[in-house]
Amino acid sequence: MIRQPVVAGQFYPQTEEGINKMLATMIDASSDKQDAKGVIMPHAGYVYSGYVAGATISKVDIKKTAIILGANHSGEGEQFGIMTKGSWLTPLGEAKIDTEIAESILKESSLLKEDSLSHAREHSIEVEIPFLQYLRKDIKIVPITVSGGSLEEYQQLGKDISDGFKKVGRSALFIASTDMTHYESKALAEEKDRLSIDAILALDEKKLFTVVEENNISMCGVAPVCVLINICKSLGARKSGMVKYQTSGDMTGDDSSVVGYAGFVIW
Repeated sequence: MIRQPVVAGQFYPQTEEGINKMLATMIDASSDKQDAKGVIMPHAGYVYSGYVAGATISKVDIKKTAIILGANHSGEGEQFGIMTKGSWLTPLGEAKIDTEIAESILKESSLLKEDSLSHAREHSIEVEIPFLQYLRKDIKIVPITVSGGSLEEYQQLGKDISDGFKKVGRSALFIASTDMTHYESKALAEEKDRLSIDAILALDEKKLFTVVEENNISMCGVAPVCVLINICKSLGARKSGMVKYQTSGDMTGDDSSVVGYAGFVIW
């Protein structure tokens, strides 16, 4: 099946010319590239979070395949859903699913289920794909939605994904898609986001899970980020660095109610 775009013309331009023009202002294709295990990128409308996403993806070597862990804002479909066949369409063309890696991951996990419903109206994975296509036209993807669950489930899912991935014996870039604090004042959002940022920089998924719960932080992609941290550590990652942080208030001038955006590289 071809998964059709659902937020083209809303979160980003719906034409190839329009999206290329916008991404050219957000991505530094000449930037030095790092051989990273994973990245964390925001997924709001490009006018709000695109500069953070672009700065982040500019810093890493784009492998042939990107395994993208997204949130599930709608709650539809499976708790942990993976698509193993088909492609995703964007204004920059089709991004084919890497079936070999996807099927190996699915086979390894009792938590993941083959599922297209959780992906059908979900934007958190879709908005990341054009950034990848801009830098590598032949990019393949493995889309995985991660809904609410326990820390133990996230850690088990991370182990399952990394084990299934290792069995294929190829390289890939892992991506977790998340925005940070939602609809708080800029001062409070920055204060709360600092707690999440410190946990991510420490590569400590338990700390991240705990501070988000204890401080009522509205980080929509805490689940995929917890899974990503676990995966990257199992693949040998030891360090995490933040590339860029800003809020929607930096773009709109309204600091009374903002959303936070942060980009990280893990290696």
